[in-house]
Amino acid sequence: MSAAGDRLQDTARKAALALPGVSHGCPFTPQLDVYKVAGKVFLIVTDDPGEQIITVKCDPELARAYVYGYASITPGRYLDKRHWISIGPGPGITEHLVTDAVEDSYDLVVKRLPRRDRTGAR
Repeated sequence: MSAAGDRLQDTARKAALALPGVSHGCPFTPQLDVYKVAGKVFLIVTDDPGEQIITVKCDPELARAYVYGYASITPGRYLDKRHWISIGPGPGITEHLVTDAVEDSYDLVVKRLPRRDRTGAR
C-alpha cells in the first residue's frame, strides 16, 4: 500500500524522532521542518499541502536506483542532487521505504561525523 503525503511525512517524522541524538526545528523557513544529528541535516519535511515531500541524504548509486525505480522519487529538491533525494507520495512509496530512507540518511550523516560527535548516535 502506498503512503499518502501526510502519512509519508508523519512516518518520516516518527522515524527521525525515534533515532538517538536528533533535534529538529525550522531554521530556513516555517515550511521546512529540518531534522539534524550533531548539527548535521539528514531529513527535511516540506510542510506545504501542495508539495508533500521529504528530502533525505542518500548514497549516490542508491539515489540513482530510487529515481529510476519510482516516479515520485526525484533528485533532492533543496540540496546536492547527487547525494539527496526527495520522496513524494505515489505508487510503491510505502511506510517501510520511507522509514528505511530516513534511517539510511541518518546513518550516512553519523558515519561522516568525527568520532567525538558520534556519542548519543547509534
